[in-house]
Amino acid sequence: GTRDDKVVAFCADLTESVKMDGFRAKFHDRFFEVGITEQAMSGLASGAAAMGYTAFISSYAMFSPGRNWEQIRTTIAYNNVPVKVVGAHAGISVGPDGATHQAIEDIAIMRMIPNMQVFVPCDATEARVITEHIATTKEPAYLRLTREKTPMLLPDNYVWNHGKGYALYTSQHKYGGVFTHSVGIIACGPIIYEAIKAAILLEKDGIGVTVVNMPQVKPLDTAFLLRFVKDVRAIVTVEEHQIAGGLGSAVAEYLSEYHPIRIGRVGVNDRFGQSGKVTELYEEYGLTAKHIAAKVLET
Repeated sequence: GTRDDKVVAFCADLTESVKMDGFRAKFHDRFFEVGITEQAMSGLASGAAAMGYTAFISSYAMFSPGRNWEQIRTTIAYNNVPVKVVGAHAGISVGPDGATHQAIEDIAIMRMIPNMQVFVPCDATEARVITEHIATTKEPAYLRLTREKTPMLLPDNYVWNHGKGYALYTSQHKYGGVFTHSVGIIACGPIIYEAIKAAILLEKDGIGVTVVNMPQVKPLDTAFLLRFVKDVRAIVTVEEHQIAGGLGSAVAEYLSEYHPIRIGRVGVNDRFGQSGKVTELYEEYGLTAKHIAAKVLET
């Protein structure tokens, strides 16, 4: 907002919860609280964008894009205007709020919309630089954020590399011997921390793992993906999302056509979420390091 006076923000009655109150306090005349009317929020933002503004809209991901998907599709993406949809509190890590508030289908419904870009940062640093990036673009975008405090994985001076995939962790010979297999784990979002812990577990079994962060699910960095899979025997995708329709599906769709390889997928397997502590939910839904490691061995 400081850099560009054409940036405006809309929120649907969750301003403090999704942390838009900082923007409201500093740029009150460019902030619009619309109440619990996510569909109207989408239309208002589309109109502002059509008049030359860059509009950010935010709510819980279950409500935006969950409740206003058709308006996002028709008023924003169809018109190809720069509205940035920020879906907060995504994934099962919303915890006690339970199934009704746990968006685990949002990547799927957003990546199928033409003109829509989809971003899933791995930590707060990446969320910041992606936010700064999409504020300068003229296309619609979806930015997926979680609620729970998550580990910081990137340095403060991290520079956004325009959606490119990159290795966040590569196994080292810490335990002696030679790695018998080379496997790739491709992940997005803060759950990548569990993927890194899984890689460390697998090192003890002589399995070398490279953990790749894919912060942009659409468009997928297929050039990097194609180079990467040529150096591994198998890959496993990891995401805090339904196993269908998200990152794993995007990777499998591309590789099945251009470079078939053994693929395992870790995610929520055709279930709704439920209320519980985050650690309990990760265990229940098979998203912890030990489950990821087991999937690698199975694959």
